[in-house]
Amino acid sequence: MLGFLNKVFDANKRELKKAEKLADDIEALKGKMEELSDDELRAKTEEFRARLDAGEEVEDLLVEAFAVVREAAKRVLGMFPYRVQLLGGIALHGGNIAEMKTGEGKTLTSTMPVYLNALTGKGVHVITVNEYLASRDASEMGKLFEFLGLTVGLNLNSLEKEQKRDAYLADVTYGTNNEFGFDYLRDNMVLYKDRMVQRPLHFAIIDEVDSILIDEARTPLIISGQAARSAELYMQANAFVRMLKVEQDFTYDEKTKGVQLTEEGIAKAEKAFNIENLFDLNQVKLLHHINQGLKAHQSMHKDVDYVVQDEEIVIVDSFTGRLMKGRRYSDGLHQAIEAKEGLEIQNESMTMASITFQNYFRMYEKLSGMTGTAKTEEEEFRNIYNMSVIEIPTNKPIVRDDRPDLIYTTMNGKFNAVVEDIAERHAKGQPVLVGTVAIETSELISQLLTKKGVKHNVLNAKNHGREAEIILDAGQPGAVTIATNMAGRGTDIKLGEGVLELGGLAVIGTERHESRRIDNQLRGRSGRQGDPGVTQFYLSMEDELMRRFGSDNMKSMMERLGMDDSQPIQSKMVSRAVESAQKRVEGNNFDSRKQLLQYDDVLRQQREIIYKQRFEVLDSENLRDVLEQMIKSVIDRQVALHTSEEDEDKWQLQELVNFLHANLLREQDISVDELKGKTREEMSDAIFEKCIVVYNEKEAQLSEEQIREFEKVVLLRAVDTKWIDHIDAMDHLRQGIHLRAYGQNDPLREYQNEGFAMFEDMVEAIENEAARLGMKATIRNNLERQEVAKGQAVNPQDGKPKVKKQPVRKQDNIGRNDACPCGSGKKYKNCHGQ
Repeated sequence: MLGFLNKVFDANKRELKKAEKLADDIEALKGKMEELSDDELRAKTEEFRARLDAGEEVEDLLVEAFAVVREAAKRVLGMFPYRVQLLGGIALHGGNIAEMKTGEGKTLTSTMPVYLNALTGKGVHVITVNEYLASRDASEMGKLFEFLGLTVGLNLNSLEKEQKRDAYLADVTYGTNNEFGFDYLRDNMVLYKDRMVQRPLHFAIIDEVDSILIDEARTPLIISGQAARSAELYMQANAFVRMLKVEQDFTYDEKTKGVQLTEEGIAKAEKAFNIENLFDLNQVKLLHHINQGLKAHQSMHKDVDYVVQDEEIVIVDSFTGRLMKGRRYSDGLHQAIEAKEGLEIQNESMTMASITFQNYFRMYEKLSGMTGTAKTEEEEFRNIYNMSVIEIPTNKPIVRDDRPDLIYTTMNGKFNAVVEDIAERHAKGQPVLVGTVAIETSELISQLLTKKGVKHNVLNAKNHGREAEIILDAGQPGAVTIATNMAGRGTDIKLGEGVLELGGLAVIGTERHESRRIDNQLRGRSGRQGDPGVTQFYLSMEDELMRRFGSDNMKSMMERLGMDDSQPIQSKMVSRAVESAQKRVEGNNFDSRKQLLQYDDVLRQQREIIYKQRFEVLDSENLRDVLEQMIKSVIDRQVALHTSEEDEDKWQLQELVNFLHANLLREQDISVDELKGKTREEMSDAIFEKCIVVYNEKEAQLSEEQIREFEKVVLLRAVDTKWIDHIDAMDHLRQGIHLRAYGQNDPLREYQNEGFAMFEDMVEAIENEAARLGMKATIRNNLERQEVAKGQAVNPQDGKPKVKKQPVRKQDNIGRNDACPCGSGKKYKNCHGQ
């Protein structure tokens, strides 16, 4: 273990040593850069771009580019990056995490690698935890980039598609992790290539990287929607298929469980639903519902294929006979069975697209991040994101006084001591920041301080604009600020006049967080840039972390010693026990994030295949070859299914012809007699040739533009319908898969196996649908690509649909406590009324 740790620390030393040499070279150019005029400094950008075009690598430009940004920052921002900031910038450029303490100037540090990588023209994304910080950094640092001739974009949730595209076309784009992830998902749902907003993902720098890649890693981004299939249509289709007669209105193929309408059945459907042509592209949905209704009645049998349990359809595994809770039939078959059994038809909303932050950010060519606290999670960063954590030394030595924990018997005793400590410090004018794990704790302390007459601010991470304001004032003389530990990240606490003499900012922690990293963040609020400061954690034996990890013995010992509620103990043994408890919780959390990633990786591989295929559809001029390949696959599969017996007399040629009539050809195009006496290959080739003849006839009736657009409509509709249905089925499978553990099965392996089988079924379903639509659908002149379903981004924090803020024009009659007219759901004073 020691050897492993030495290797890790040596790696950190090695990286820093390399960076030190580069920093020497950058500092050596200081005088040369100072001599350049503004125009000459600005001209460096074009010079660097020309050198890249001539074949130089980005690495070759690092020293000069960093020196240029350093000098420009002095002229534009009045800030000159320190040597340690150069080291941080070099670590970021290397695709690593720069761990820099609070107040060391991470935002300025990022400008150097951002500039260098933006020279490629491929775009650099700077990602922050909220829109307030993104707007602030884009505005402040944007001046520097614009001075050097780069363009800067800000990607906000409220922007329209055109504005978003412009933001992404900029050399440097600021925005939040949620918005970048949702844009990726939305781009892979568009119907026209020019409606995509993102470019290929090149380089990202994530601010507060531990918050985004670790704390939020378990929250997937989801676009959910009301699928364009209503419960009513399932009911209507169910009522209609009950009236149909087998052989007369439809044929049933026992072998494939396939159901096909006959000419008579098609005529009945057109009459029943009052439509002219069941094969019109407009009626695709209706035909699908009828087919699934027939399948539900003809091939799915209650208490054999499924059971009804607690008003739900539960699938029965045909091999083992066990119930497969959480699994749903795909492609609308589950809903058709619900209609058949008279149950409530589920799926009011469905998952249309989803991705975890882990998988989104791993798609960037290069990824880096910065934070004050990452070392405790280094193993996770290395394993999952292939990033090392480089500890950057502070510009000035840290002189903060981190005091040992004070441990009380009860919570009551602890909170009384906390309030006494705050009141004493407040009385002498020392600013105090109180960190709490939960909002309830912050409110409790607020009540106790109010009783004591201590003026204070409470910050509950509910409003980012107000949050930054409160944090900025937290270092003023006599200020008392109560905050949840994560609140106000990314905003420095600057000390007011005379505070240094009072001992700097005092940080008081009211309990230990389950993650050491969060505790370290709270400590790091004090003692920035060599300032004095003090930190003190108050614990009690009744704290959740202490309770979870066996503090009963310690509590009874304290009681035996006759220690009352006002007497704390300071014990290294207890502090070590707390730290080992934190390590255990961190390990458990890492395991659960790793497991989530393993599950999401199953979907990631599938997502990449489908999104790539979908982009090729949008990007191609002529898709006839693709459609022909799909038609050939369908024919080969059906021929193989119906001629699987060795004895040719047992071949089911009539069933094969029924399928062809229903899905690919007209009744006059092919008969059983034409197929008799042929080998399987000859049969497939003959059927395919007939399909080509029919398709050529269709093509001859249309203009080149119409037929090519028809192919795109067909393929997009097939891919989108089946993929959205598949994602939803995978979502249901994922939710119920853990129950398989009761049957001594590994849920992950079961999910991988079933997910793979479901994906193969979906690929076949796409081919079947595309082939059927391509061959059978009639084409109207006003052909349009249509969304399969309306999607809406879901807020990862509360699981509710995200509401896009609308511009608000202030009117006299909007009260400060009224709901904001932008639709955000917040009060006007907390939204556009600020």
